[in-house]
Parts: sequence; C-alpha cells; structure tokens
Amino acid sequence: MMDTLQHLAEGFGVALMPINLLVATIGAFIGTIVGMLPGLGPINGVALLMPLAFALKLPPETALILLTAVYIGCEFGGRISSILLNVPGDAGAIMTAIDGHPMAVKGQGGVALSISAWSSFIGSTFATTGIVLFAPLLARWALAFGPAEYFALMCFAFACITGLMGNQPLKAVLAAAIGLSLSTVGLDSNSGVYRFTGDNVHLSDGIQFIVVVIGLFSVSEILLMLEHQANASGLIRATGRNLFNMKEMAQTWWCTVRSSLIGFVVGVLPGAGATIASAMAYTVEKRLSDKHGTFGKGDIRGVASPEAANNASANGSFIPMLTLGVPGSGTTAVMVGALSLYNITPGPALFTQQPALVWGLIASMFIGNILLLLINIPLVGLFTRILLVPNWLLVPGILAISAVGVYSVHATTFDLMLMGGLGIAGYLLRKTGVPMAPLILGFVLGDLMEQNLRRALSITNGELGILVESAISKGLWVGVVAMLLVPPLYRRWSQRAASN
Repeated sequence: MMDTLQHLAEGFGVALMPINLLVATIGAFIGTIVGMLPGLGPINGVALLMPLAFALKLPPETALILLTAVYIGCEFGGRISSILLNVPGDAGAIMTAIDGHPMAVKGQGGVALSISAWSSFIGSTFATTGIVLFAPLLARWALAFGPAEYFALMCFAFACITGLMGNQPLKAVLAAAIGLSLSTVGLDSNSGVYRFTGDNVHLSDGIQFIVVVIGLFSVSEILLMLEHQANASGLIRATGRNLFNMKEMAQTWWCTVRSSLIGFVVGVLPGAGATIASAMAYTVEKRLSDKHGTFGKGDIRGVASPEAANNASANGSFIPMLTLGVPGSGTTAVMVGALSLYNITPGPALFTQQPALVWGLIASMFIGNILLLLINIPLVGLFTRILLVPNWLLVPGILAISAVGVYSVHATTFDLMLMGGLGIAGYLLRKTGVPMAPLILGFVLGDLMEQNLRRALSITNGELGILVESAISKGLWVGVVAMLLVPPLYRRWSQRAASN
C-alpha cells in the first residue's frame, strides 16, 4: 500500500507539471464542449485530437493526459444537451434524458445540470480511487496471462457486450463479426499474404483505425443528425435556480454511491462501457427507489444515477486498458491506438516500464475531476448559448474536422472516400438498430485475438487443449458461458415473474 501511495505521489508530481496541468484544463474544457454537441461524443473527441497530439510532438504522458481529460470531459458534457434539448450528446447520456429533460421542462434545468455535475464528480472520484486500489493488484495478477489466457479474455469481452446488450444480442454479435472481418484486411503478418485487399494498394496496410472510427461514428452521426433535425425540440431557456440544495443532495446521495459502484464494476469489464453502465444503474435505481412512479417524470434520482454510473464506468474502463491492454470501452480502444503511435503497448509491464505515464495519468484523473466540477457548474449559462449554433454551421464544421483528421494519416483521397463509404454503411446499420460499440471493439481486438490464438496453437502444434488448460482460462470460459446465458435467462425469469 505504501508503494502505491508513493507511486501516486510521484504521479501527482507529473500531473501537476505546468504543461500537463494546462493540457488537462484545455482537454477538460474541449471535452465538455464536444460532449454537449449532439453527434460527437467521447470517441469522436478523442479520435479527432489524437493526430493533433501526435503532430504537436507532445510527450506520451502529456498526450494521454490530454485525451483522458477530453474523455472524462465528454462524459460530463454529454448530459447538457441531453437535459436541455432532449438530444443526448453521446450514447452514455441517453438515460439522463429520461428524467433530465422533464426537469428542464418544469423549470428545473439548472438543478438537473448541477446535480448531474456533482454526481459525475462523485462517480469519477469513486472509480479513480478504485483504479489506485485495484489496478496495481490486477497488473501483478495479469502477468500470469499467456496467449491462451488473452484469447479467452477477448472472447470474454465479446461475451460481455453481447450478453448485456438487452434485447438485441444477435445484432451485437453481427456488429462484432463485422468489426472482426474489417480487422483481417491487409497483410497477414504470419504468412505474408495479402487478405481481402482486392489488389488495392491502399488496403495493403489494412484499414486505418481513425478512418473506421470517424466513418462509422462521426459521418453516420451527421447523417442521423440531418435526418432528425426537424424533430429536435427547442432550447430550454428558463432554468430557474442553478444549484441543487442540501435536501436534494441528501436525496440523491445513496443512489449516487450505488450507481458509482455499478458503473465501476461494469467499466472494469472489457467491452461493456458507459452506455450499459448507465442503463443498468438507472434500471436498478428505478426498481429500488421508485415507490411513487416518479421516474421518467423528472425525478432527480433519475438524473444522478446514470450520470454517476457512466462517469464511474468511463474511469473504470482504464483498468483493463492499462493492466491487460484490452480496451474497456470504445473510447479507450481509440486511446490504445494513440499509445501505439508512441510505440507503447498497454499491458502488465506498463506499470513497471512506464510508471510516470501510468501514475501521472491516474493523478491527472483526480485533478481533471475537480477541474470539470469547477468548469461545469459556473458555466452552465455559457454552455447553453453554444448549443444555439445552427446545424448549417455545425454539420459542415464537424465534417471538415473529420476529413482533416482522416486525410492527415496517409494524405490520400482514398481514405476520405473510404470514410464516406463506412459512414453510409454505419448510418444504415444504426438505422437497423445494430450497435457500433461491438463493431469498433471487434475491429480493435480482432488482430490481437488472431495473433494470440495463433501463438497459443503454435506452442502446442495445433492442440486446442491449451485454450482451457490453465485455471485463468477455465475461469474466463466459465465467465463467457455465464455472460451469454445468465442475462437472457434472467430477463425471461423477470418477465414471467411480472406476468404472474
């Protein structure tokens, strides 16, 4: 424990360096703005700033602090448009709109915004403390992982996201399969054979990660935004008082703590993410606390619960990324790509090889949470004015930033056309209810999954027994089966109990 505290103190030394403090402040502000703008969200925010951080030749710890501040800021900012416009800034803020917008309609928009900022702060701080306490332990445990264990772990990540995807697990499986298929395009590093390139030289290195992310998320979101702009409701200007009172804080305290715990646990599961965490926390809180049928009609606990959960999940998702090299969410998947630009591979050895980076990042999360609370509560009035930017200016702006980000990778128009094609494909998939998170995770994990499977099988000359040989592998495969079977069985049991 003393070693952990000593490392954390050293991390604060890194995070409090003037350049890192400045970068964290800028990232927190940009993240809040990006999070509140419908159509962007944390994945796009981090993906757009990733090439910029690399082009500015920022040190790796400074670049990671910037991207992390943007990520956490987006989780804070996503609730603003969700509450005021009933248009979630990102998927994790969808549950916030259920009770947040009715509060705004009743003239309590300021209270909803401030209590959501407070709940987000509690959730983030809870999860960051969890990272300090458990991440080093998990890192030491993770050293026991070999290729077979990593392959089982990645199967577990896919099982998590498909098992928790509510009533659409088959669509989640379809999305993951598409992502895995896209990851196979390009040169096979083992055999030296080109796969699925269609003799196109631009695909010989595979499909670039940023092209996939911006095409599937940003471009498809723009198309959805254009389609639904006529249905958007107007800005709520009369927000009444801006701060919650002590009675409201006491009313939401225990649901905030419970939701923070749920969010942290879900965030640690590879592949789960803030969207699932906020949905689970809201559902649990509604069952525990909704004695008078007020949820969905502007209950303040319905705002605090998902906000605490999605921020705790966002921070918790750093544990699998830092200790195992497996992204805990779509946004941390983008950050793994950012680390690869610096030739840094997240995993068990990261805590010993890059202590300044890891502990500086963790310390910057504490500082970033305080900065975000200080930014969010006093500037609510300013943020609502930014939402007045008309779509005729907002949409071309987002598209231009996306195009510059994609073109900067290889400076080819092929990537721009591929981005457009993937954007249209993403739009059609989302119209049919296919979630994007499993797709992007499939794309990110596909190559790692294949490489680990091949390494494991090469050790035993193709004997499949190695995949279930160790205790860790067996435990993970049991987890895979449980994640695939328990949620649908529980839903069926709940429906039967409700009908009776």
